[in-house]
Amino acid sequence: MTTGRLEAFTDAVIAIVITILVLELRVPHEPDLEALRGVVPVFLTYVLSFVYLGIYWNNHHHMMVLTERVNGKILWANLHLLFWLSLVPFTTAWMGENDFAEVPTAFYGVDLLLAAIAYFILQTAIIAEEGPDSRLRAALGRDLKGKVSPLLYLAAIPLAFVSPWIALAVYVFVALIWLVPDRRIESAVSE
Repeated sequence: MTTGRLEAFTDAVIAIVITILVLELRVPHEPDLEALRGVVPVFLTYVLSFVYLGIYWNNHHHMMVLTERVNGKILWANLHLLFWLSLVPFTTAWMGENDFAEVPTAFYGVDLLLAAIAYFILQTAIIAEEGPDSRLRAALGRDLKGKVSPLLYLAAIPLAFVSPWIALAVYVFVALIWLVPDRRIESAVSE
């Protein structure tokens, strides 16, 4: 099978998740700037989650550019990733609505960790299908960011109980390292 349907389905699901995410933003009923103060935590979590969803969408697109075919394992691995991404609006709203309390902030990290693991499983399934000489495997190289990110999430989860702000800083840091353009796949496509 080619990747077309998998890509289209994934694009649609991520678009729906982003739509659900924005629906959690509540409009203040007062017409002054002071009214915005109450929505700041929810807005900040929205921005962080929007960035994460954008990172996953972007990286998924790049991964599919290097993928020639899919099988049942890849389809299920992709659904596994989409499951964890579909929970982002819930964990985002819970964390934002509760002003970054320990448990919601930790669960946000759990969701990010499980999405990262699911993404790794998807990459592994693609490489297994296409063999050790796959273009994706060559493009990933050592995949330092892919290995460090789950470790940082794993550290941030218990840190949320020490200080949710430290955990949030870790989540922001991971997002920032993924925002730095990753030339590995674009280089592999241009070859």
